[in-house]
Amino acid sequence: MINLTGVSHHPAVTDLVDVICSKTRNTNKSFFRAEVAYFLGKMASCMRATIVTKDRGDVPVNIYALALANSGFGKGHSVNIIEDDFMKGFKRRFLTDTMTVASEANLWVIANERAIRNNSDPQAEYDVAAKEYRDKGAYPFTFDSATVPAVKQLREKLLLANCGSVNLQIDEIGSNLVGAVDTLTLFLELYDQGLVKPKLIKNSAENKRSEEVEGKTPTNMLLFGTPAKLFDGGQTEEQFYSMLEIGYARRCIFGMGVPPTKPTTAMTAAEVYARLLEPNNKHLTQKWSAHFHTLADPAMFGWEMSVEDDVAIKLIEYQMDCEEQAANFKDTSEIKAAELSHRHNKALKLAGAFAFIDQSNEVEMEHLMQAILLIEGSGEAFNAILTRERPYERLAKYIASNPEELTHPDLTAALPFYKGNASVKSTMMGYAIAWGYKNNIIIKKTFGANNIEFFKGETLKETNLDEMKISYSDNFAYNYLFEEVPFKELHTLTQAANMHWANHGFKNQHRAEENVIPGFNMLVLDVDGGISLNMVHELLKDIVFMIYTTKRHTEEDHRFRLIIPTNYILELDTSEYKEMVNDVIAWLPFKASVVDTASNQRSKKWMTCDTGRYYYNMEAELFNILPFIPKTSQNEVFKKDMKSVESMDNLERWFASRMDQGNRNNNMLKYALALVDSGMDFFSVENAVLTFNKKILNPLDEQELSVTVMRTVAKKYS
Repeated sequence: MINLTGVSHHPAVTDLVDVICSKTRNTNKSFFRAEVAYFLGKMASCMRATIVTKDRGDVPVNIYALALANSGFGKGHSVNIIEDDFMKGFKRRFLTDTMTVASEANLWVIANERAIRNNSDPQAEYDVAAKEYRDKGAYPFTFDSATVPAVKQLREKLLLANCGSVNLQIDEIGSNLVGAVDTLTLFLELYDQGLVKPKLIKNSAENKRSEEVEGKTPTNMLLFGTPAKLFDGGQTEEQFYSMLEIGYARRCIFGMGVPPTKPTTAMTAAEVYARLLEPNNKHLTQKWSAHFHTLADPAMFGWEMSVEDDVAIKLIEYQMDCEEQAANFKDTSEIKAAELSHRHNKALKLAGAFAFIDQSNEVEMEHLMQAILLIEGSGEAFNAILTRERPYERLAKYIASNPEELTHPDLTAALPFYKGNASVKSTMMGYAIAWGYKNNIIIKKTFGANNIEFFKGETLKETNLDEMKISYSDNFAYNYLFEEVPFKELHTLTQAANMHWANHGFKNQHRAEENVIPGFNMLVLDVDGGISLNMVHELLKDIVFMIYTTKRHTEEDHRFRLIIPTNYILELDTSEYKEMVNDVIAWLPFKASVVDTASNQRSKKWMTCDTGRYYYNMEAELFNILPFIPKTSQNEVFKKDMKSVESMDNLERWFASRMDQGNRNNNMLKYALALVDSGMDFFSVENAVLTFNKKILNPLDEQELSVTVMRTVAKKYS
């Protein structure tokens, strides 16, 4: 790739962008660089600046730019700054001096050519040509909308003048794109050389065809607006992608403004005012406005800039680099490949604009490298535009940020992209729920009266094992102190004498259900015998947990607390918490009857045990709590899966789910050994294994079980 180390942006780009950033109080420069590039190209185009190359012919200077930013970024304000503070002098002098002189001269050239061809009087031909020129109307230096016939009529005027350019600037492109499709399609044809095929119209007494004038009319275009309007999830977004595919990806310089970065947040109003009036802004504005006024001198009209061999070779090197990279995208993204493989064309035109600004008769190596630097930034902005938030992502974030339950009508009224029939909305909601599941956003769905759907979401925060939420007291119900403590130090509390603790905090430190402060990041289960500690250690070795034995624990009857940190911090109400814990108990690989049912209460407290033992399992993953959160799509899947294996007990379900992942024989052996650890005799284990084997999909051959699994079990007993 071209080495851009040490390359800086063109001084005009740097200075104009710095002034704009200061006046808009925004430090993000991608949007403003694309915008400034357009205006520099616009001045060069009006003066008919041309790049003269040995390998590509004559290339007119013109720039297409598309820049997007959220509301409040300073889009319209920045355009006004450039037009009013920097380019006003250029525009006035160009229209008053250059265009007047150039059009007059060219009308006489046309008149003389017609006089020779028609054997007529040059003055008479001049009068006819001048009338044609006047009849086309006043020259619009810039326009924000147009019909195709109007653009072609403007071109006819510019062909008669052989001066000026066609300059389209559309604000809020998302709202205006669909209505401007025909005009934008015409601009695709005009980009490269400013040429377009004429339309044949019927000749009549009222509407006589004028004599065709050959020539080129360079075109410039600035499209800007907010991403939300452009990416509406509907017709506008589809049309935008269509325009990129048919040619705008390879023609446009792109800018993407991130949400406003206001460096003056901590400033007083007086400090902000002083910053807006700082002397350097005034100095740079006067410097460049005076220089741009100079560029409108008639002597600069028709400026030609040659490209020497070393610059041309460097451009080809850049082209080859880009095409090599683009080859990697052709099978996955034709739009990205098109933009990347044509960056060299945009770089050449921009380098020509820089040379014109510098009043150089050559496109020098510095101009090309400055242009490549800006075009590479444009490529980054283009990729940011393509990877913008999808409508379903915005839907998920909106639901998560709203504290209230929302209905479909609520969402339709608030979100312009949430539209269409019930099927379309249902699909988008499904995508939002799925995307949220992978991005720490949980969306819960409930049904109210008349089967109305309600949606409520929250953005989940990942659990930090050094910040486990607990409260504790030496009293049964009062004085519960809340703390966030390291999980690995939890035994300091659990092994203390005569303390009570809970996994929630309480208002006024009073432990009661109505005082529970929502927010927990670990589950605590009371296991009252029926399963050995060794078996729990083996079965749960893939998740982080802690166990400490209770006062009633004996070597024959294991009783303990099982503490499982969850991978996210959750805030559930009484019923949701109860449902969630019940689902976890049903999922665990031991009988639900061995777990104290009171474990599903948010206000449940547990006693410490200074005479017990404790054990940590830290080298594992945090427990994934998401499938157990009530009213979510993942929980619906969990319940459906549980129903499909309701004929199995907990331990069978545990291993059945793992057999679906492969290595059935090995998992069957683990199941059998778990039964051995539970205290069953050999024949009971064999009978349980054969019974379980018949319940699973694609059961193992019983002879295979006998010579593999049961032989190992027999060795275990011996």
